[in-house]
Amino acid sequence: MLPWSSGPARGLLPLWAALGAAWWAAVATAGEPPKVLRHVVVYREEGRFAGWPANHGIWSWGDEILVGFSRGSYKDRGPYHHIDHDRPEEFLLARSRDGGLTWAVERPNPPGALIGTPGMRHGTFPPDAAPERVSDLDEPIDFTHPDFALTVRMENSNNGMSRYYVSYDRGHTWRGAYRLPLFGQEGVMGRTDYLVNGPRDCLLFLTASKADGKEGRPFPARTTDGGQTWQFLSFIGPEPSGYSIMPSTVRVSATDLVTTVRRKDSPRSWIDAYASHDDGRSWSLLSTPEPDTGEGNPPSLVRLSDGRLCLTYGVRARPFGIRARLSGDAGKTWTDALVLRDDGGSSDVGYVRSVVRPDGRMLTVYYYTDRTGPTRHIAATLWDPGTP
Repeated sequence: MLPWSSGPARGLLPLWAALGAAWWAAVATAGEPPKVLRHVVVYREEGRFAGWPANHGIWSWGDEILVGFSRGSYKDRGPYHHIDHDRPEEFLLARSRDGGLTWAVERPNPPGALIGTPGMRHGTFPPDAAPERVSDLDEPIDFTHPDFALTVRMENSNNGMSRYYVSYDRGHTWRGAYRLPLFGQEGVMGRTDYLVNGPRDCLLFLTASKADGKEGRPFPARTTDGGQTWQFLSFIGPEPSGYSIMPSTVRVSATDLVTTVRRKDSPRSWIDAYASHDDGRSWSLLSTPEPDTGEGNPPSLVRLSDGRLCLTYGVRARPFGIRARLSGDAGKTWTDALVLRDDGGSSDVGYVRSVVRPDGRMLTVYYYTDRTGPTRHIAATLWDPGTP
């Protein structure tokens, strides 16, 4: 006979039974937790620096996924990005047809496409690339074409012009470069973040120079005529003393948007989330999903099929690596950080871009340096965000 089944303790049996039933009910109804499944090398070559997918963009069509990145020559530059700015830098693409498990590297077509112009912040032209000519759009864009992709480039991180390119064949060939206006700002620094609203309607999220000419302050622009004209909508948040750059944005309803931005006010770097309830015409601070990204890193925000928001980002503080957070209330609150990996060999990691695969799993792509050597490579992590 068990000691608590008789005598004065017998009265505890109903309580134990109730607690046990409640525990089993909680287990039965609790969602599955997130789980890291595997890491994959997208591109790695000794003596090379490969980096910054967030500057280029990621696109997906079912299990076919395309991501852009920069490739240069490795050079030890102390605390800075270990890329040799005196040697050519290329903008390349990597394509997977099996949901991110295997990859093939491609050069943009036509040759020289997506390269930019002399004087860009990173590197120089590859020797076989002709300087591109920036022009006005020659015909309206069909943003809802089933094989559409758009990418944005900038001249430098503080001021200057930005341009964009479009593809109607899943990034095999590109049209552009097409000029973006300055929107009355000293400079516009564009990376790839956009939301398609309709065949001729698109929101593009950019960063403007601050009043002192330094980076930066984010804002959305909108076109309703297929890119022939673009309208400035509003700044996202007040002008920072440091910078607020590199927005990553999702739509959560017909009029509600959530964007996450990379923040820095030295010595602190973090990620803020802002909400718009009028389709980008005004914004309010929503939350601070990640209070410390070390030396700073941009966010990648996506919406899962169950409605949760998923934020992925790099951390340039020990242990260096890639993390994720989830939100079930449209960005008001966030889970504790999920460590996708923490084996980084230096702070030269991150610039994440993520997509949701058709099976609901996440594919997170980033640049990385591990503890086996100094080579900077492009890697991907396949993981399951679980269920609410």
